Amino acid sequence: MNTLPINPSRLGIFCMLGGMLCISVNDMLVKSLSGSYPLHELIMLRSVVAIGFTVALLMAEGGFRLLNTGRWALHATRALFILIANTSLYAAIASLPLATATALYFVAPLFVTLLSIPILGETVGPRRFAAIGIGFLGVMTMMAPQIVAGEGGYGWVVVLPVVAAAFYASMSVLTRKLGQTSRASALALHMQFAFISVSAMVYLVAGDGRFVSPDSNPSLEFLLRAWVWPERGDLLPILGLGVLSAMVGYLMTQAYRLSHASAVAPFEYVLLIFSLFWGWTIFGEWPSVSVLAGAAIVIASGVYVFLREGRAKSDPRTG
Repeated sequence: MNTLPINPSRLGIFCMLGGMLCISVNDMLVKSLSGSYPLHELIMLRSVVAIGFTVALLMAEGGFRLLNTGRWALHATRALFILIANTSLYAAIASLPLATATALYFVAPLFVTLLSIPILGETVGPRRFAAIGIGFLGVMTMMAPQIVAGEGGYGWVVVLPVVAAAFYASMSVLTRKLGQTSRASALALHMQFAFISVSAMVYLVAGDGRFVSPDSNPSLEFLLRAWVWPERGDLLPILGLGVLSAMVGYLMTQAYRLSHASAVAPFEYVLLIFSLFWGWTIFGEWPSVSVLAGAAIVIASGVYVFLREGRAKSDPRTG
């Protein structure tokens, strides 16, 4: 019996949707644990767990020979980008409502489209540039009321999700470039090794909590709190972080390997639905009107960019 061939682009979209679900659960668990553990300890523990699953995927795709790609500078740069992105976003999640941090982070697909020009050689026309500009206005709509420290404001922490988005977008575009010669499992394993290495270095420098005080900002405290032995009740969530990390690393890498970066990136917007759900049901949070309005502008801009991308592929003059 003949079977229909699998469309790589469609499969990439399904990988993206699965990755967004895993990311939402991961973010919810990180936020729930952020008041008890330092970020670098959680990253270390989850990466140690994730390594086992990632190695299994690597062996299934061809073994350790896949790790030797000869493009170590690009791999190191990609690892640095995801490290900065994760650190910035998780530090923000410790202070901001989950959906607010996620909504600000949604500028990432617009960054992806911009970065696909110099790195991937893709063409972006004036209409998409205009949509990207409108998207950044949406980001400012979200940030302006939140950035004023004091009642109802969060100060400098509001900038962190945007910083995370910029570095995540850079990582995503590099993944697309490296994915032409590297398997998803190899890229995911490189990333886990980078997480473990950097977490170990942070532990050696700040693992005793010497750089924080009881009145420190929650985000700063989450970054530099002293290591503690995990409570028995937290072992399952920490194990879950490791499993989710392995799944996210693989699914997201596959998404950008199988489809154009500008094609799969808009499907990341489903993350807001998941984040709203977790924020409301687990933490009793709901974003402000300005955040919802700004998120709507950013999402509309991203969807427009996606639609223009499809037309530009059929007729480059319409970009």
